[in-house]
Amino acid sequence: MDKSFYYPKILVRRTLLKKKLLTLIIGILLISLLATPLTMIGCGDEETTTTTAPPTTSDRPDDYDTRTEIVFGQVTSLSGVSAIGVASTSGPIHAMWLADINAEGGLYIEEYGRKLPVRLLQYDDQSDIGTMTTLLEKLIVEDKVDFILPPWSTAFHFAAAPIATKYEKILVNAAGGALKLREMIDDVPYYFQVLNFSETQVPALADILVELGVKSAAIIFIGDLHGVEYSGLAVPLFAQKGIDVKMVEVYPANPEDLSTQLKKAKALDVDAFIGYTYPPATFLATGQAIELGINFDVFFLNVITFSPAYRDAFGPLAEGMMGGGAWNPKSSPGAKEFYDHYVDFYDGAEPDYWGAYYYYPSLQHFQQAIVEAGTLDNSVIRDIMATAVYDTYAGPIGYDEDRFFQHYPGEIGQWQNGIFEVVDVGEKRTAPPIIKPNWP
Repeated sequence: MDKSFYYPKILVRRTLLKKKLLTLIIGILLISLLATPLTMIGCGDEETTTTTAPPTTSDRPDDYDTRTEIVFGQVTSLSGVSAIGVASTSGPIHAMWLADINAEGGLYIEEYGRKLPVRLLQYDDQSDIGTMTTLLEKLIVEDKVDFILPPWSTAFHFAAAPIATKYEKILVNAAGGALKLREMIDDVPYYFQVLNFSETQVPALADILVELGVKSAAIIFIGDLHGVEYSGLAVPLFAQKGIDVKMVEVYPANPEDLSTQLKKAKALDVDAFIGYTYPPATFLATGQAIELGINFDVFFLNVITFSPAYRDAFGPLAEGMMGGGAWNPKSSPGAKEFYDHYVDFYDGAEPDYWGAYYYYPSLQHFQQAIVEAGTLDNSVIRDIMATAVYDTYAGPIGYDEDRFFQHYPGEIGQWQNGIFEVVDVGEKRTAPPIIKPNWP
């Protein structure tokens, strides 16, 4: 099987206490992550599959004799501030899924009477929403792709959902989620929400903070839909739990310095530092806290903390850091099976411990709906997806009445001895939470 896929091969020296720490880390990450474009080519041997008889001539689609493939289109962030997120989360999952399909000879589509291999046509939105929306329409209108795969980040999904609905293209959300998307769900019938987000993660974190005896907190957040929703829900909920939120500050999309916020939180003597951050700020805040020797009992940063790239970048200093997620191979037999498949496919590299185990089962669900429909008509497939339940790595899964995925093995994770443990209060927990050790 061809494995010339785009995957973050992180090689970071652990010189964490030197000046320019985060410049070094992010620079090396970006070089390694962006060195190879994500491509999809046919691969593998076709498995024997029982098929029905080919359709009669009168039932055949116009391109029955000429169609040779199914084309998936995607506009995502291959460069810019979101590139690390794509390369560490949804990018490798989409690549592996498409390769797995081709390893089985493609998707059997009844109206064509045969299996068709898949191909990915992909554009770089350069982490710009306007570029994403323009190129997404190009994929659909000019390139005439059969299906679309999602962009990256909450705000980008919010912008993409109406476009997908306008052109009746199914959009299975990968990396993003917002309460506003739930509010507009009736207006975007082709949108399917996969990732868990603020409505479930913030309450779970609040319960963990109470369990650890946290009495005060400081919050920073990125000034976009993701950060605004998370922080907006966290502030009143923490207060209800008896946690005094002493600081709430917004930061720009690509910050160069967060030391002021860290020093202010330290001066306020808070127990917990909560960051609703995207990858650049997650790395920056961690590195600057280490360099300045600023410690908190709980240090939570929302996006990319779950990634093995984060753990490997900071080594043993990642111990006790919390982030959104979460799952690991202990979560279920299916989680272990998925983990083993991913590690084998990517020659030892690990998946991310937030969305990876949601993304792939949701794609398995999508794939089975396409085959059951027996057509490439998105409207037919969409109606099947809305109610169907299929077996996946996550077990039998489907969507609720709002087309929201409801199969999360965890909400909050914490690095403990190199494992991103699920520390939620309740039966999904794989380890109890700990107070973060001080930096050496």
